[in-house]
Amino acid sequence: MPLIKELNIGSLKLKSNLFLAPMAGITSQAFRVLASEGGAGLVVTEMISADSIRYANRKSFKMLELSPAEHPVAVQLFGAEPAALGLAARAAVEAGADAIDINAGCPVKKILRSGSGAALMKKPLLLAEIARTVRKCVKVPVMIKFRPGWTEKELLSPELAKMMEEEGVSAITLHGRSVSSMHCGPINLEALRLTAAAVKIPVIGNGGVNGPAEARAILETGCAGVAIGRGAVHNPAIFREIACDLGGLAARRLDSGGRIKLFLRFLELNAGLYGEERGLASARKLVGYWLKGLPGSAAARSAFMSLKTLKEARALLIQYTGEADSDC
Repeated sequence: MPLIKELNIGSLKLKSNLFLAPMAGITSQAFRVLASEGGAGLVVTEMISADSIRYANRKSFKMLELSPAEHPVAVQLFGAEPAALGLAARAAVEAGADAIDINAGCPVKKILRSGSGAALMKKPLLLAEIARTVRKCVKVPVMIKFRPGWTEKELLSPELAKMMEEEGVSAITLHGRSVSSMHCGPINLEALRLTAAAVKIPVIGNGGVNGPAEARAILETGCAGVAIGRGAVHNPAIFREIACDLGGLAARRLDSGGRIKLFLRFLELNAGLYGEERGLASARKLVGYWLKGLPGSAAARSAFMSLKTLKEARALLIQYTGEADSDC
């Protein structure tokens, strides 16, 4: 049976079981478009506060803006109040979301203090109420993301997965590290295996995927798909590369020139959304990822911080461009 295949999440039919995982400050609309073009079967937005949507925060509503080029797309929401999450889910669907993803796995202290993210794993009845409320508020599939447990010795995910399945959730994304491990260390493949075996709905494995080997290891646990986060940050074509490799086809890796061409396209998309100066400014947090390992990258990264126009960006980055093709 092929490892890379089409996948159904509820009523949503996906061309691939490789997903772009949500990353705060990274999976913006422009980046999601690149990932979709790079072979992702589903892309997921940055996590958006349900309370901010409830109180009509302009910045949060801006984050709900979706491009026709990025579908299918899931909007990820976080919060601890069922009614607020239901309202936010409805707003996301009105904005064009193909699915809703509830964040119950974020380990960041600020999120935990609000009772959101991974804090919900300690309150399974509340998490069940949230899943039930959101599912009743929207007609699109509802997904949920959590972790194996709070510590490496704890395994909560199989029982949580069963509970979510009973509440009508269509799929689960399991980040394979404990809450206390944050984003460091190896993922718990056994936790992925046990969780996937506990339910009939798709379980999507996530964490530490930088190429075909890690993706294969996750899929061989019985997970229905793989969500890729940091491995896609400087290479949104990683989905196609993994699909080619695991499909037995020779994949051409993205070289430095191809990487910079994609970064320039990202800057153009960002400028189209926010204007040149603001679009370039919002890309500053990512330039280090895109230039990592390239000759003279430190100087180029420093120079990028003061750029205000796309013309200046092209002039700075042209030194790295060359012919590249990431297709099979």
